[in-house]
Amino acid sequence: MVGTALSTGVLLSPRGAWAGTTAAAAPPLDAAIRWLDGAPPALHEGVTWGVPWPRGTKRAKATFALRDASGQPVPVQTWTTATWPDGSIKWTAHAIPGGAAQSPALRLEAGRPAAPPQSISIADRGEAIEVASGALRWRIAKKGEKLILSAHNGARETLRDVSLVATAQDRPDSEAEESVARRRYVGEVTSAVVEQPGPVRAVVKVEGRHRGGDRTWLPFTLRLYFHAGSEAVRIVHSFIFDGDEKKDFIRGLGLSGVVPMEDMPYDRHVRFAGAGDGVWGEAVQPLTGLRRDPGRPFREAQVAGRKTPPADQMSGAVRANVAFIPQWGDFTLSQPNSDGFAITKRTRAGHGWIEADSGTRASGLGFVGGAAGGVAFGMHDFWKRCPVRLDVRDAHTDAASFTLWYHSPDAPAMDLRFYHDGLGMEKYAEQNRGLDVTYEDFEPGWGTPHGVARTTEFMLWAMPATPARERFANMAGAISKPPRLMATPERIHQAGVFGDWTLPDRSTPMRKAIEEQNDYLLRFYRDQVEQRRWYGFWNYGDVMHTYDSDRHVWRYDIGGFAWANSELSPDLWLWYSFLRSGDADVFRFAEAMTRHTGEVDVHHIGRFKGLGTRHGVQHWGDSSKQPRVSTAGYRRIYYYLTADERVGDLMRDLVDSDKTLAHVEIGRKVGARPGGPEAGSGATVQAEKPLREGEITMSFGTTWCSLVAAWLTEWERTGDRKWRDRIVAGMTSIAALPKQWFAGGATYDLASGRFTSGGDKVSISHLNAVFGAVEVNSELWDLVDVPAYKNAWLDYCAFYNAPRDEFFAKTGSRAAAGNLKEGHSRLTAFAASKRNDPALARRAWEEFFSGDAGLGMGVAIRARKIEGSVVLKPVDESPRVSTNAASQWGLAAIQNLALAGGYLEASAPK
Repeated sequence: MVGTALSTGVLLSPRGAWAGTTAAAAPPLDAAIRWLDGAPPALHEGVTWGVPWPRGTKRAKATFALRDASGQPVPVQTWTTATWPDGSIKWTAHAIPGGAAQSPALRLEAGRPAAPPQSISIADRGEAIEVASGALRWRIAKKGEKLILSAHNGARETLRDVSLVATAQDRPDSEAEESVARRRYVGEVTSAVVEQPGPVRAVVKVEGRHRGGDRTWLPFTLRLYFHAGSEAVRIVHSFIFDGDEKKDFIRGLGLSGVVPMEDMPYDRHVRFAGAGDGVWGEAVQPLTGLRRDPGRPFREAQVAGRKTPPADQMSGAVRANVAFIPQWGDFTLSQPNSDGFAITKRTRAGHGWIEADSGTRASGLGFVGGAAGGVAFGMHDFWKRCPVRLDVRDAHTDAASFTLWYHSPDAPAMDLRFYHDGLGMEKYAEQNRGLDVTYEDFEPGWGTPHGVARTTEFMLWAMPATPARERFANMAGAISKPPRLMATPERIHQAGVFGDWTLPDRSTPMRKAIEEQNDYLLRFYRDQVEQRRWYGFWNYGDVMHTYDSDRHVWRYDIGGFAWANSELSPDLWLWYSFLRSGDADVFRFAEAMTRHTGEVDVHHIGRFKGLGTRHGVQHWGDSSKQPRVSTAGYRRIYYYLTADERVGDLMRDLVDSDKTLAHVEIGRKVGARPGGPEAGSGATVQAEKPLREGEITMSFGTTWCSLVAAWLTEWERTGDRKWRDRIVAGMTSIAALPKQWFAGGATYDLASGRFTSGGDKVSISHLNAVFGAVEVNSELWDLVDVPAYKNAWLDYCAFYNAPRDEFFAKTGSRAAAGNLKEGHSRLTAFAASKRNDPALARRAWEEFFSGDAGLGMGVAIRARKIEGSVVLKPVDESPRVSTNAASQWGLAAIQNLALAGGYLEASAPK
């Protein structure tokens, strides 16, 4: 018989029965820090990372020192990103200067931080914000069409007039029988504020909109990051699409700047990074390969990017005829897809382009300048975000320019229109029939991209001279794979953050088998991204939902089976897998997904503001707009590990997203659905009586818990108890409902945050606990003490998968969910742990190993390689694997090991 109350006794069970590892040691006062990729990078321009602290170990005014493996101090800047309910520090963020900490291991400890040799300083100069670090001086505009007014390296102006550019047209290329009307837009800054003034790291936040003629649109936010000891600025840029997808077809999106040129043409250089550490480098006026030799010192200097010897040392045959050697002013590297790039050049506008070279995947870094100085410009995830392009123009004049095209004007204009004409689905009844056959929840006018966003990371270097080829290659490596520092998995686990998880343990055959299957699934999905080319401006970071074993492709064109859009929490599976392993590949996979799902799959403005879009053929196409996709629960791990301000903004924007539900009714189609309330588009609740002003119907799991993740994060970040009180209001009111969590949802008052009526009928949905509800309740368990709610949640956990007679005895209803049993085994394990119930622990593992509505074990054994005429190219195939199943299997494995690991061997099938 399953228990129904919180246990106050001590369970007599095997030592360590509830944990997958040994008992925790005393709370750590220091933190072991390591490089994500295992060794110090060849080059870095400053690094920021987060560190968690056990409750009560660090008070608000604590200071921190950083030391390398030899005990030498490393300059560090520290700030608090979260606190525990008692006011002690929960998370800190730390930044080091460019080039610092060239040690494989670091230790963060209490103490006075070392200062950088040359600190960053910031000053408000009226029309501009000036950032100074050593010889570098950057001027950032507060208003107008320039982002960066100028950058000086020493006395010389190296860069000026950095701006955002965009081009758009009124028709897609495919329908442009006549010439299209194109317009150019320039980013107009409306505000710039200093968020951090140094001394190691300075941050300036800039906001604005793109302007062309009398139109302003495409609002943007960007942050400029400066680190002591660095010649670079990192730019994290985000824009929102606020146009009309039927009239606005974006063609080019770019970041451009002007580079003053003063060297002789043959001392001016252009560089592009290719694949790996390859470098393409040429001079504006070549001295190599000529019919007459200028002299070896000239050739060697030009190829190396150094200033050539004085002209009077050049051979007379060349010196007298230099004017007849063409000067190449324009260069382009174009990467139209993920498999190839081409470099072309021409002497100047009005003359033909010459093919120069080509390759596979460019790193996304260029340079224009010379021996007197120049600018390197780069973009993170360059080829993965294709189509992209790097331009250099007018390098033969006294003012060259560059443009980083993060959507290339070479490519067809973006066509963001919905992909079909509605197929006659004007009414809910027809829409539900469509849902039944394609799993797509269509509704006219709801599949709009209005309000979706995209974030891109750029780097600009203001350099005193052309970088050596080796340094340039290292710069390319730093932008394509940014160096990261991380607390070790052991140290993060010791801090007691992010709920129930434990470190990998392969000490027994079954534990090893579980770990190997999780590793296999992670590799399988990473390999699918590559094999299936899940790359591109809007797509990169997402994965597909379900496989089509007949066509041997993922169901990219079949309704709700196409892009996953966080369905059943793949984001959380990746992040918890990273927390346990510290694996760099898993981190970057999870990071790309976080960047995508938090931006592209969410509406940031407009009538759907704060809601995400259910899985579908287009990331914004499904009419089911819900908090379960936009939830801060999918972002908070990345935020705390990296202190990423953009993700912090996204989570803060969600704190009032419940208000959007006043006019976006998630369950609006339930009454028109044949066969009852089970919705393909999500767990739904119908009101028992007419709703009053300010009331909505709200599900507990897919909606309320998704909102709680934002409120919890805001409470931690600010210490403002109103967010804690809003969470408690929901908790106490759920506990007061007749059927509590078994009701699935109830009438919710937006003003008070309380569930006010309903909740007297059992309504179980298999979706209610699989969009972060388990994880947020796990975190709240030790943060907020509401005993009645805890019991209500434990009852739901204990009885969701219970035998039907036990479920009926508990609830008086035979409407058990009966779906996703494997994934819900972690609920059983949670109840087992908190109630000290060995029978529940064993049942949790039995449910897990049943494979019911999940994967089961032995997935890798069933995988196969498909090649030949049935597929376009050889691919790996694992027919039973879907993103839903993989995510829920992975999360169940991780949490069951943490909660009931001691009962694994006794419960596992023989």
